[in-house]
Amino acid sequence: MLSRIHDFIAIGLGPFNLGLACLTDPVDDLDGLFLERRSSFDWHPGLLLEDATLQTPFMADLVTLADPTSRFSFLNYLKAQGRLYRFYIRENFFLLRNEYNQYCQWVTTQLESLRFDHDVQCITYDEDERCYRVHCRDTRAGDPDDDADHDFDDSGNRIYRTRRLVLGTGSEPMVPACCQPVAERVVHSSRYLEHKAALQAKSAITIVGSGQSAAEIYLDLLDDIDAHGYTLSWVTRSPRFFPLEYGKLTLEMTSPDYIDYFHALPESTRDELMRQQKGLYKGIDLDLINTIYDRLYTKSLQGKVDTHLLTCAQLESCHFDAAHRRFDLTFTQTEQNRRFDHRTAGVILATGYAAHRPDFLAPIEHRIRRDDAGRYAVSRYYGIGTEDDIFVQNAELHTHGLVAPDLGMACYRNACIIRELAGREVYPIERGFTFQDFGAPDDCVFQPQRATA
Repeated sequence: MLSRIHDFIAIGLGPFNLGLACLTDPVDDLDGLFLERRSSFDWHPGLLLEDATLQTPFMADLVTLADPTSRFSFLNYLKAQGRLYRFYIRENFFLLRNEYNQYCQWVTTQLESLRFDHDVQCITYDEDERCYRVHCRDTRAGDPDDDADHDFDDSGNRIYRTRRLVLGTGSEPMVPACCQPVAERVVHSSRYLEHKAALQAKSAITIVGSGQSAAEIYLDLLDDIDAHGYTLSWVTRSPRFFPLEYGKLTLEMTSPDYIDYFHALPESTRDELMRQQKGLYKGIDLDLINTIYDRLYTKSLQGKVDTHLLTCAQLESCHFDAAHRRFDLTFTQTEQNRRFDHRTAGVILATGYAAHRPDFLAPIEHRIRRDDAGRYAVSRYYGIGTEDDIFVQNAELHTHGLVAPDLGMACYRNACIIRELAGREVYPIERGFTFQDFGAPDDCVFQPQRATA
């Protein structure tokens, strides 16, 4: 007998799809399944520094902005852990990143729809059944318990059937082209903690990049610079160490109103806006910038600090000198148009992440809409399927703007996707809550009010 056909299957289990799992759990007429190749939830473990915090308040948890009464809320997690009053006394809306990770791990223990150790190999479409077949390899050790919601293919992979898909496969660490030949020797920021001890044993460490991760790693290494005696350099092509803009009127750009405006713009205009707006979602928390300065000032009281901060420096080449166990880097100072060389024993690339095209989508590429650049052509409500049966999480930066990676807008996106899946508005979707208008106003509306006698 063939397995049942699920209403949807979500692939990848980061915070966005985990939030979808929470919000669909109480919806009785939605049968969903969540597949994740890892053995457990662990959110950017290489960057779980002790003092690192989120850049969004605690209300941007997995569920609250869609359903404040959900049992999966962060406040309910604190209550279950006996830590609600400690959090209240702390008087800080911004969670520690470790705390957020532990909260998400707690949520995974409350849900029956999650399948870890399920590595998706390919997805096919059955025209007769009008459903997708998700082939995945079960990587659990031993002889895992079987359930009745799958079949097997000729390779022994499990097959789950579904009417619709939600892709939350995330992005991959981005290594600049000039560093590709030495990719195994450099350390991407996503793996910083596992390599921290080895890096601190070197005579010189260089961080390349200027976002939040680069700043957190720089401060962490700066704290220990006296104990280990290394030279610490922080180099970026940006003209300055940009702070994250967190003004309240700017925050209104993380809203459905701005998505409506942005999505309706021509593709070329959207692409240009994303180049201009990087500081709105890729900047450094201002408190962290100030902390770094204060730490430098404090350390400088004991003498010159062996550290260098350089801006406007574009990395041009990266070679490893095996004989001397060092990297030879070449940069261009972009404002002076002047090249310079830099030698260092360790390189940390805080160069962000890039979208990738999962190989398992190859058999159903004809069912996916793409733009001229090969990116997903994402509809206003997150669909990319030619028959409106495939949805994406955090793959729509180019179509929806800076809200795509924002944890605070995840509940909104999930509420929209659930509406598409269920055919009704399960969670009320708030609209029109910004004080500003983003497009040109109608002439009949935008008129001065004439005083009456």
